[in-house]
Amino acid sequence: MDLSLTQEILVWGFVIALIMGAVANKTNFCTMGAVSDWVNINDTGRMRSWVFAMAVAIVGVMVMGLTGVMDPAVTASGSFPPYRTPNFSWARNIVGGLLFGIGMTLGSGCGNKTLVRIGGGNLKSVVVLVFLAIGAYLMMFNNTVLRIVQVPLDSVALNLNTTIGATEQSLGGIVGSLIGTSAGATNLVLGALVVLAMLVWVFKSKDFHGRFNNILGGAVIGLGVVGAWYITAGPMGQQWQEELMFAAQPPVQHAAPQSYTFVSPAGDLARWITDGFAMNLISFGLLAAAGVILGSLLWGLISRTFRFEWFNSWKDAGNHVVGGFLMGIGGVLGMGCTIGQGVTGISTLAIGSFLTFAAIVVGAALTMKVQFYKMVYEDEATFGKALIAGLADLKLVPNSLRQLEAV
Repeated sequence: MDLSLTQEILVWGFVIALIMGAVANKTNFCTMGAVSDWVNINDTGRMRSWVFAMAVAIVGVMVMGLTGVMDPAVTASGSFPPYRTPNFSWARNIVGGLLFGIGMTLGSGCGNKTLVRIGGGNLKSVVVLVFLAIGAYLMMFNNTVLRIVQVPLDSVALNLNTTIGATEQSLGGIVGSLIGTSAGATNLVLGALVVLAMLVWVFKSKDFHGRFNNILGGAVIGLGVVGAWYITAGPMGQQWQEELMFAAQPPVQHAAPQSYTFVSPAGDLARWITDGFAMNLISFGLLAAAGVILGSLLWGLISRTFRFEWFNSWKDAGNHVVGGFLMGIGGVLGMGCTIGQGVTGISTLAIGSFLTFAAIVVGAALTMKVQFYKMVYEDEATFGKALIAGLADLKLVPNSLRQLEAV
């Protein structure tokens, strides 16, 4: 059976995501776990694996740009989402990232890990996905929620074009506008420096290079992101965009150059269900999410690690419900998740992606600190005291403000 170009792109996106899901399950690649390991046991192996994925993705995008396979400038305005748009929504990046970081801690994993855990038999993550989808759907398709939550934060966004003359929010676009060089050339120089710094930090610790799974997980996630950019923005993707220009309506949602992100697909899933399973409401991300689940399921069956898991208490259930909802709200608000902004967005060198990544890490780490202090000190640790202690541990406030001894 001959496939249309749209169908071929969706199939390739599904296949790559399937491989990513299997490898993420095998290697236990987990961004929430990366923060947890760092905060709780001072092990940076999985955090370095995450940064390694970023470095691989940046290199892949730069190589495609140098060889003419892909025009990186498409990520300024023509991609979904437009990572390098000159409209720098810093408030959305910070607030959305913090909410997502809190949510992924309460929900025991980010959007990608939620899908991986579903494939591994974790029924708790099915509940997380439901509420993640509700939160994302409200942010993406409900105008009332949009006006209340997003519009006030958009009102303080910076238009880099009018403020400093930058045509995009990439590192090269901003620095280039300040020193009078082109965004493309400056991105290559700065991108190379960023990658070098990342790789030096990543490989300096045995926490990372002493465990093959860390290398494998980071490499496959990074290459998967590059692969999706190649499919949707490379030669096949460029032909696809030409076809779309003459189409009466887009054959699928968000028909644009894009790579992997796992919050908006949850919103797409909710819309696809509520609107009667219309074929034009399927998206690249929705097929990618299905691929991750199936890949994880296949690895779970092959490795005999598949097992069902359910909540151990009502409190546990409540945390996961709230966590999923916050991830849906925060992920859309921050324009991506730990993969969507933390790898895909960073592969474009967008400053908003770096900012969202930092906010997610802070939100997750602080939530873990608060939970830990409340567990250790029980009734003595009010939320306020635990919060100040956590902020002090992360060196975000002076240590003299703490009312609980460090543990």
